Amino acid sequence: MTVQNIDKQVYQDKVKAQLDKFNAQIEELKAKASQAKADTAIEYNNKLEEIYSKRDAAQAKLEELQKAGEEAWEEVQNGFEKAWKELNTAFEGAVAKFK
Repeated sequence: MTVQNIDKQVYQDKVKAQLDKFNAQIEELKAKASQAKADTAIEYNNKLEEIYSKRDAAQAKLEELQKAGEEAWEEVQNGFEKAWKELNTAFEGAVAKFK
């Protein structure tokens, strides 16, 4: 196994763990939304929809990353990093709004 293959696998494992953690945090927000009053619940649900969309985009980029050949790996990694940043920004915005 080449160093790049090892680096790619380590990176993929790290990203998968981050997505798993993020999914748990989304479930916490979802639980709060279900307990919120009607008007606040609508806001929660709107934010959750945005987060789900960005999470799905990050998941798709992770799948691309896993399938990427050696020559395309860095380009796909950059795409994933962008999707991950957008996901974090949306999530942090939702958490701040509902604290």
